[in-house]
Amino acid sequence: MIHSKFARRSTSALGVAAVLALTLSACGGNVANSGASEEGTEFPSGPVTLTIGQDPGGSTDLIGRAIAENASEALGAPMPVVNKPGANGALATQEVANATPDGQTLILLNASLIAITPLAVSEDEAVTLDDLEVISGISQDDYVLVANAESEYETVEDIVAAGKAFNFATTGVGTGSQLAQALLFKQAGVEGTDVPFDGGSPAMTAILGNQVDFATIQLGEAMPQIEAGTLRPIVTFSDERNQYLPDVPTALEAGYDVPVSQYRAIAAPKGTPEPALEKLREAVSAAFESEEYKTFNEENLFTPHEIDGEQVTEEWTANAAKYKELVEKYDIDLGGE
Repeated sequence: MIHSKFARRSTSALGVAAVLALTLSACGGNVANSGASEEGTEFPSGPVTLTIGQDPGGSTDLIGRAIAENASEALGAPMPVVNKPGANGALATQEVANATPDGQTLILLNASLIAITPLAVSEDEAVTLDDLEVISGISQDDYVLVANAESEYETVEDIVAAGKAFNFATTGVGTGSQLAQALLFKQAGVEGTDVPFDGGSPAMTAILGNQVDFATIQLGEAMPQIEAGTLRPIVTFSDERNQYLPDVPTALEAGYDVPVSQYRAIAAPKGTPEPALEKLREAVSAAFESEEYKTFNEENLFTPHEIDGEQVTEEWTANAAKYKELVEKYDIDLGGE
């Protein structure tokens, strides 16, 4: 909201108020207000939109809506969620990066878009953190390799011993699901054909329908079917055993260098004023501390990874370098061609 220029009316109270408003404006509105931007405008000046580059109903969408719901009170403004799926979140991220940097438009980021997708697309199509201000890390969501419970495969050793080629479902080109599955099979010497789907739900439908032999999907999406006994977990791809599947080994434990998890963060366009960023950090932190949000994480099997923006950038940059090294070492093509 830009301050109006009022004409001075020295003989009225209105004129006095106008002069005072002009004085404050000339000083940049630099009063004790942590939500004021560098230009002196109030923040937030209206609803703060959280854009999500995935379809409604998936893990990323659920997390975004939970944060928006629990951050709006501390922010002092509504936080509507807008889904703009496409290109693994690249289209939505680029749109937000090009938005006015006033803190009113945010993006929920998946680490795979920054650290893995660039390995599958051209340099012009790749998305980086250079045009964004990372506000906070959010969570870790582990991938799990699953087979149909009716199949004969229970371990990676069983898959290797079969000595044949398999079809495996992933959640899309340039995703952590695709990278984890491809790395595992390549290191294990297993022939496999990647069948990319648009998300975890159709990939899970394919494995349940025996259209593919295996699938790598996020734990939160697979767990209901694992608990129902229709899917069998073989390995997870996290650094350590997942707290929700303590009896399932990691790929690392099985002897394969496949440390791939999905991390998420929330960001604003580059150049967003620091006062606005600080208020956004406070609002997101308030969401993290709410009992409702903590319960949401537990019910959806998400592991909190609530780190600051600088740590997010360091970790995602390091992961990108690690994944690039592994892809080159094992001559893996993620392009989906």
